[in-house]
Order: sequence, then structure tokens, then C-alpha cells
Amino acid sequence: MNGLQPVVYSINGPVITVEGATGFQMMEMVYVGEKRLIGEVINISSSRTTIQVYEVTTGLHPGEPVSGTGGPLCATLGPGILSNIFDGIERPLDVIAKQSGAFIPEGSDIPALDIEKQWETTIRVREGDQIKGGDVYAACQETAIIENRALCPPGLTGTVVSVVPDGAYRVLDPLVVVEDGQGVRHELCLAHKWPIRVPRPVAERRPIERPLITGQRVIDTLFPVAKGGTAAVPGGFGTGKTMTQHQLAKWSDADIIVYIGCGERGNEMTQVLKEFGELIDPKSGKPLTARTVLIANTSNMPVAAREASIYTGITLAEYYRDMGYHVAVMADSTSRWAEALREISGRLEEMPAEEGFPAYLPSRISQFYERAGYMENLNGTEGSVTIIGAVSPQGADFSEPVTQNTKRFVRCFWALDKSLAYARHYPAINWNTSYSEYLDDLAPWYAKNISPDFMACRQRIANLLLEENKLMEIVKLIGSDVLPDDQKLVIETARLIRVGLLQQNAYHRDDTYVPLPKQLKMMQVALYFYDRCSAVIAQNLPISEILETGLLDSIVKIKYDVPNDRLDLFDNYYKEIDSKLEQLVRQL
Repeated sequence: MNGLQPVVYSINGPVITVEGATGFQMMEMVYVGEKRLIGEVINISSSRTTIQVYEVTTGLHPGEPVSGTGGPLCATLGPGILSNIFDGIERPLDVIAKQSGAFIPEGSDIPALDIEKQWETTIRVREGDQIKGGDVYAACQETAIIENRALCPPGLTGTVVSVVPDGAYRVLDPLVVVEDGQGVRHELCLAHKWPIRVPRPVAERRPIERPLITGQRVIDTLFPVAKGGTAAVPGGFGTGKTMTQHQLAKWSDADIIVYIGCGERGNEMTQVLKEFGELIDPKSGKPLTARTVLIANTSNMPVAAREASIYTGITLAEYYRDMGYHVAVMADSTSRWAEALREISGRLEEMPAEEGFPAYLPSRISQFYERAGYMENLNGTEGSVTIIGAVSPQGADFSEPVTQNTKRFVRCFWALDKSLAYARHYPAINWNTSYSEYLDDLAPWYAKNISPDFMACRQRIANLLLEENKLMEIVKLIGSDVLPDDQKLVIETARLIRVGLLQQNAYHRDDTYVPLPKQLKMMQVALYFYDRCSAVIAQNLPISEILETGLLDSIVKIKYDVPNDRLDLFDNYYKEIDSKLEQLVRQL
């Protein structure tokens, strides 16, 4: 560095400039000051270097030394990630809490993984084997339900020249030595590092064909998201964004959940920790934490680390995807991440765009969501990363830049509605403003695995809700009395669908998660009720008499009265509809 020790020149919150540094690279990880705060190079000029610091810069002063690492900011990937909670730059919060208390001390450089813990490891290669990037060379049982597979680093191809026997090893113990084509030997262990801003390579991006089954009726039935797809959950304060993501994390059929608390309140992350620790995974019977990793960068943590937390989370997700797992990423919330971008951009004195956000906001959002997908991995396995990002528009204004730019890059939009939330209709997903572009892609899967009638029933349900929306405009103007009975039936059936099908109770044993066959049965009963009532109304039977039979209330209670494993009970509802309507017709 021309013989000059790089030193801090100026400090502007998390943004500092360095003098005397000509040897740094863009995106290089550096240590700043006597406390060795972690930072990243974001701008280089002929005389000065700009660094964003991922820790609190209080107490830092000009003249303190800055040292480079020669490499980018990386995530440590290996066994021990699951069941853990990290901050935005992958520092283990449990370990920090034991050592330093509730707050992270400046310059805390604790390894992401426990380097002393031993893992019972099986070696999957032998001397003389050819190995290439993505191949599995060792495996260990990370949790009771997830096997961690050690992968050969992308770009490395060579011959295995030595292996250790099966046994207990630490994450940094050499297990396999590979000699590449140039005769250079590489030691491989259970853990390796990967730059968080660089997507991990794959063999091929596969077409999206399977849904991510969530057990939430309004999502699975009306607005499904695919494995490897992207979805946004926008909503104002109190509309249930975090609650919706909690439900998806608990019940979706992903193998692994990466939950990123990006700028959210600390009590919400506490709730995640508490609930996930108590909840039993329905597929394995083990605690849900056994397949979950939490990235907690709460609102009181340094703002620059909030910007990095998104990339840390998605890198962990890609790591497990490369092993052949299906991963769901819950980003809560991307608006707080965008606000971090805005703050840092302001301190850099960049020209602001709409509402003060930086001009590169759309490209950053697209880069993030583009890392989702259903992939064929380098080792021939299939895996996926599904990204579900919460958006928190101020004042529930969906026209603001973060929501609008997110809409450009996601194919599933679950718009949360304040009026529904205040009416205690949860999930508060508005069926009129939400959409899913995956319907055509997923239709063959629904037809093959659930029923050929599934998408047809779903379309009829959506049409009834749309027709109700049009009719309610008339009702608001002139009242419901002027409507003919067939249109009144549409309104009543839509109410049945809204309350009985779309509204769901997260605290009810049978209603918190509903399998797809039961969702289909519920749709079919609602549509059968509509068809049979339409037929008898055509015979001049007044709708008032149909409502007096109590059929509607009976069908609404299906979600509570029919257990998820007793679908045979649905036959009783068809019989009840037929008998009561026939009785009314006989009285005509």
C-alpha cells in the first residue's frame, strides 16, 4: 500500500473513509479501528476508500488503523447452522449472549460454527476417486431430521489422494485431500466459506412444476406459490405479515426454513424462537427448530448489517439447496432492508430517486429474488429455494417504490388488507387484489396428485368471489333488497366461501393446517350447495327459506367439525343439502 498504513479519515455513521489505502479491492472484507470492527469496501478512488461498517462505530476516531483480509465478506457453511440463531453477518447470538450478555460487543469475532464440537462423519469417497465441484465427499447427521452433506467446492476438479476413516471430526479437521490437474493439493473439511453476494452455481435452472404446500387454504387454493418460486406479502401495520410468515414457516412442506428477521422488532424474533422451539414438525415428530435457522438483525442492531442479513440468509439457503433439499426463505421485511439501503446511500451523498431510495433499488431487489429457483445441482440432485418476502409499505400505500418494484420481480402477490385484519379475518389476504402467476405451471401437478377437478373448482370459487365484489357495489348504492334471488345466492355463497374457506384459525388444531384433499372437499361442498340452491331458486323457491334451514352455518363449520383425517364425513353434508332442499321443494 505504498508503504502507508491505511487509517480512518472520516466517520459518518456506518460509512467511513480511509486514507492511505491503495491496495484494497471492491467488496473486500476489512477490519476497522483498534476494536477490529467488521466492514466491507464499497467505493475506491485514487486517494480514498469508502467502507461500510457492519457494527456500531461509536467511539471510533480518525487515525485508527484499517487492515484488509484479501477476500470478500463470506458466510461459513457447515454442520451446526440449523437450530442456531445468527446476526446479519453470521455471528452466533447464543454464544455471544453467554460470553457478553444481551448486546453484541464491538469487534466480536466469534466463529459462526462451533469449531470444537465433533460430528460423527461418514466419508463418501475413496482414494483414487475422481471428484468435481458439488460432489458429496462426506456426510454427518446435523439434526435428527437433516443430514449435512459436505460438498466439493465449485470449480475444483481432481483426484482424491487421501481420506480419513469414518469417525468423529471437528468442522475444520481435514477429511479429504484432492489433487487438481496442476498438481496442487486441496484439503477439504466439513466447513467452507462462500461470499454472501455471489450466487452459488448450479448445473441447470429447471421449470417450476410443483407447489409449495402451505396448508393455508387461501394460498394453496386461490394463490399458490411454487417450489422455487417467489412471493411478496405486502401489508400495513397490524395486518398480519409476520403471523402469515410464521404459519408458512411452521407448516410449508419445505425441508428447511431460513427465517430472516431484517429490521424487525426484537419481540417478534423472540416469538419465533419460543414458538418454533415448542412446535413439533408434523412430518418428523421432532421440534421445528431441527430444520430452521434464524437470522436476527433486529431494528436496534447496526443498519449496515441489516443490508447484509438478506444475503447471508439466501447464501445459507443455497448451501442446503445444493445438498438436494427444498428450502423456503422468509424475509421479514424487505422494506426495512430497503430503508437500510436508503440510509447508507444518503450517507454516501448519492443522488436519491423516488422517495429518497437509491436509484439502484430495483436492481438490488431483482438480484435478491433472482436467487430463488428450482435447480438441478452440480451433483445431479434437485433442490429449490423459495423466497417469500414481507413488504411493509408506510400507511399501507402499495404505490410506494419498494412494493411496486417487488411486484415487478415476484410472480405471487398476497396483498394483506387492513379492513380484513380489523374484522379478524386471518389470513387477511385480499382475494380481489392478490394474484398468482403460477396457476398454469402448477395445474398439471394438481390434476395428477389431487384431482383433475381441482383447478376447475378453484376457478369457479374465484369467479363467485369476483361476481360478489361487483354485486356489492350495487348493494352499497341501493341496498340488497332489489337484487333477484339468484344474485342474493351469489352473495350468500361468497360469504360462505369467505368465512368457511378463506378464513382460517391458526390456533385451532384442525384448522391451523389443512391438507389439499380436504381443501378440495370443502370447495366441492360449497359449489354443490350453490348448484343445488340455484336449481331450486329456478323453481321459484325464495332464498329466505333456504337461509332459514341453517345449511349455510352448518357448511361454514366444516373446517372445525371435520378432522383432517376423516374426509368420509363430507358425504353427510351432501346428504344434508339434498334432504333439506328436497323438503323445501315438496312444500312449494
